[in-house]
Amino acid sequence: MSTPSPAGGTSRPVGGTEYSWCKAVPSGTGISILAFLFSKPPDPTLLQAAIHKLQNNHPILRSKLRYDPSTNAYSFVTPCASPAPQIQTSDLAQPFDLTIEHEMNTNPWVNSIQNNQVTEADVMFVNVYNLPDQKWAVVLRLHTAACDRAAAAFLFRELLGLLGGGVEKEIVKEDGLGLAIEDCIPAGKANKPFWARGADMIGYSVNSFRFSNLEFKETGFPNSTQLVRMKIGLDDTERILSGCKSRGIKLFVLLAAAGIIAARASKNLPNEKSEKYSLTTLMDCRSLLDPVLSDHHIGFYHSAILNNHDVKGGEDLWDLAQRIYTSLTTAKNSDKHFTDMADLNLLMVKVVDNPSLTPSSSLRTSLISLFDETLVENTNEFHKGIGLLDYVGCASVHGASPSLAIFDTIRDGELDCACVYPSPTHSREQMQAFVDHMKEILIGFSAPQ
Repeated sequence: MSTPSPAGGTSRPVGGTEYSWCKAVPSGTGISILAFLFSKPPDPTLLQAAIHKLQNNHPILRSKLRYDPSTNAYSFVTPCASPAPQIQTSDLAQPFDLTIEHEMNTNPWVNSIQNNQVTEADVMFVNVYNLPDQKWAVVLRLHTAACDRAAAAFLFRELLGLLGGGVEKEIVKEDGLGLAIEDCIPAGKANKPFWARGADMIGYSVNSFRFSNLEFKETGFPNSTQLVRMKIGLDDTERILSGCKSRGIKLFVLLAAAGIIAARASKNLPNEKSEKYSLTTLMDCRSLLDPVLSDHHIGFYHSAILNNHDVKGGEDLWDLAQRIYTSLTTAKNSDKHFTDMADLNLLMVKVVDNPSLTPSSSLRTSLISLFDETLVENTNEFHKGIGLLDYVGCASVHGASPSLAIFDTIRDGELDCACVYPSPTHSREQMQAFVDHMKEILIGFSAPQ
């Protein structure tokens, strides 16, 4: 619940899920990026006005994240009104995807728990880059505790609308900072007996050492996040989506199955040898909360389901995808996205504080993470009019996180996945080959017979 802050405005302590992100971000996981590539230079006055309006209509975007070492607590502190936002402009002699990497590895929150002093840092930063070949990038860098994937997708639409329609274009206005997800879980949905919670915690911890992983190119603490794009053309995407629809499954489980098959294939094991691979599925809980929230409620309202699957050689993609989907459906029907929320948040914090709890101290918590809903975006004449060439939404993963996080979008009917991974734990060559093999598997199993 929001309360008056000492300097005016409002503040509230972070919730449990937000706290786990506050612990994770300084170590490198949870720097969310919303990046736009333009063929025209953005009007600095219009951009500043648009960002200002977003901050005034979504108070959490103009808030600061405060850390108090005396209580080891974080809180969002939001002034009554925000001054004009500071937008940094600089030149980068590199392509758009490397600019996104640069942003994911620029961490203004890294010192938030150092020096034993109260610290404050903005939750959002905006940068404009002059890139080669007469192109410009506009990048919003956000703390994930303040903005999840669904919220970022909504901000994408709002910002483009403001840039194309002027600052007077109506956008959704929120009152206050909003509630933490834990304060919105319907009564009884998160209940779990004490003994069951203890058993699950032990199970999650012990099983993590039984999971199979991609080969680690370097052991020890990863220090950056890198990006690989996976794009699939219109015809192949249509066949993939048709296959999912005919079998009653979602696209994300097919991506997960392809990733698991590709991971196992990278090891050249005998077909009969079984390996256990873990999957983290993130689901937007807004429609399941009390009160029900819409995607214009900016904040973090996703929950995770962690499960694992035994896989042998020669697996059929569609059969494995069906098994994954059935397992996740059972977990959702059992409310594990709510009952296990506190457990997984605690484990994430423990991994951040104790990397040795993970194989080779790599901080890897699963093989792959995905979202249970694919974003669908279509460009139009309006986007062409403002010079929009490309856009990417993703987040850093070189702290506690999976080996590969997939941010999937159906863009103009084509599948476009931003795939991020920790480096140098995994190399660019290794992950490019891994993602390329995933693509081959997806296209091969959906091709006409």
